[in-house]
Amino acid sequence: MYKTIIIGTGPAGLTAAIYLARANMKPLVIEGPQPGGQLTTTTDVENFPGFPEGIMGPVLMENMRKQAERFGAEFRTGWVNSVDTSRRPFKLDVDGLGELEAETLVLSTGASAKYLGIPGEQDNVGRGVSTCATCDGFFFRNREIIVIGGGDSALEEAGFLTRFASKVTVVHRRDELRASKIMQDRVRLNEKVEWALNRTPLEVLTNDMGVTGLKVRNNTTGEEEVISATGVFVAIGHTPNTSFLGGQIDTDENGYIIVKPGTSETNIPGVFACGDVQDTRYRQAITAAGSGCMAALDCEKYIEALEHEQKELAAK
Repeated sequence: MYKTIIIGTGPAGLTAAIYLARANMKPLVIEGPQPGGQLTTTTDVENFPGFPEGIMGPVLMENMRKQAERFGAEFRTGWVNSVDTSRRPFKLDVDGLGELEAETLVLSTGASAKYLGIPGEQDNVGRGVSTCATCDGFFFRNREIIVIGGGDSALEEAGFLTRFASKVTVVHRRDELRASKIMQDRVRLNEKVEWALNRTPLEVLTNDMGVTGLKVRNNTTGEEEVISATGVFVAIGHTPNTSFLGGQIDTDENGYIIVKPGTSETNIPGVFACGDVQDTRYRQAITAAGSGCMAALDCEKYIEALEHEQKELAAK
């Protein structure tokens, strides 16, 4: 049985692993099919403090992993099918590892960006296709960009990208946007934003130099069109990776884990959440790492209190 098991190896999980390992908690870190999380699909990371020249996303994650291993964190690969938090120790059913037990859990499974599933999209993630304007907008200075989506997040990203791009075209498959009126009004006033509504994205177009545009279908005429751009930002939402929890942990209507404000504590004592799996707003590497630190400190404090309670019971 482990004192703590960390599920997920993005910036949040790895930071939690570093702190807990340094506290001699010997955490087990379970890596899923994408070790390192979404940053492994990112090329240059220029907004993580401490790297004035920037750093490659996969390199940053590998460095974090090595740092955690240096202090005694154990890494094993597996897919968590389910957890049982109804009694202690908590039990995990993990493909390839069988049943594991832990006194505490740190959930850092992240949130997966939704993609369209069209040709040319996945092949060019990190090479012209992105799901994070804050992360990658800087690389498209004075270029033409496409934002796909019709909600508040899409228009927020479109507005942000006008700081860098020469033109931002918003592509949405319907003729009406889902975004709030105040957000629509704000973006429509921006002279850099153009609109391609009632268009269905069909394919991300590329050449040897990278992304060149987006092929779409005009839903009114049925004709195919090409919108030129060197960057395509997909902004159709995220899906938090919480289905394996089976409803035992409180989540909001979109599946994001609810934590006690100012902490990483969930509704189950001894279960903590950090990173994008509980962050509906920021979703940045640095905020994920910060919340991983919070989860580790909360977890460490909980274990210390638990051990103290057990010693008192044993002494009676």
